[in-house]
Amino acid sequence: MGRKKQGKFVRPEKGKDKRHKAKGKTLETFTEEMHSAFEASLHREEEGADRPQVKLPCPLAMWELGHCDPKRCTGRKLVRKGFVRNLRLNQRFNGLILSPMGTKYVTPADREIVAQNGLAVIDCSWAKLEETPFNKMVGSHPRLLPYLVAANPVNYGKPCKLSCVEAFAATFCIVGFEELAVLLLEKFKWGTVFLDLNKDLLKRYAACQSEEELLTVENDFLTTKPEEDDIDPFDVNSGVECMNLNRRHREADEEDSSEGTDTTEDDDDDDDDDEEAEDEKNNDESEKVSDVEEEVAAAKSSQ
Repeated sequence: MGRKKQGKFVRPEKGKDKRHKAKGKTLETFTEEMHSAFEASLHREEEGADRPQVKLPCPLAMWELGHCDPKRCTGRKLVRKGFVRNLRLNQRFNGLILSPMGTKYVTPADREIVAQNGLAVIDCSWAKLEETPFNKMVGSHPRLLPYLVAANPVNYGKPCKLSCVEAFAATFCIVGFEELAVLLLEKFKWGTVFLDLNKDLLKRYAACQSEEELLTVENDFLTTKPEEDDIDPFDVNSGVECMNLNRRHREADEEDSSEGTDTTEDDDDDDDDDEEAEDEKNNDESEKVSDVEEEVAAAKSSQ
């Protein structure tokens, strides 16, 4: 007799249902998990490193190409702290991917993609973009970031040259998950300065309803001349009016034209004082001459 034919192996449905359920996470659930992660992060800082690492409500990933200095790479630091996982080349990522090769910009409409599938960045050097194999970083949602100013020590003040953590934070702010941005940036001493430098722009980007509106906001910012000079928080002399230190500061220069008349009157008073002093001098000389003439007359009479 032949062996009994075994039935075809069927994978249990339990894991499949679990994955499907995770992808169907609602924004309300995501928001609650975000609040919990943010509060847990604050408590962990207060209680020290003994507390378990905070779990983010969405996956963060990175393609790391080894272009950057390991000591300064913000992406590697986030990997060491357990917030980000490394991806291999040709490994697919189903969430939002921040890439220079993207054709669309990050907008608030990408909120559900980030909440359900996460966010990934490409850790490469801005000086080696031509050498970067972007075609091996596969995904369905490549995106560009709009105009923002970097706050990291390497490219501070330079437009668009953001570090990995700044790119993560900018995306979270635009799609409405600002608490996650703060959670990541607080891992760096300079981190929250990024939010200070780009506060107004990020707020305006997050209020846009479409990519066209976002690009209009960006263009208006770039073409509109600022009303006053921006103050550099790292420059102690920023915002201070320049003046010649070899000259005594005159209050009259800051007064309006109506007060300028008073200055003229003061000058007239000074001229009068000079005339009086000259008259007194002449009177003294006249008195001296008279005294000399009297002495000469007295000498003649005695003879």
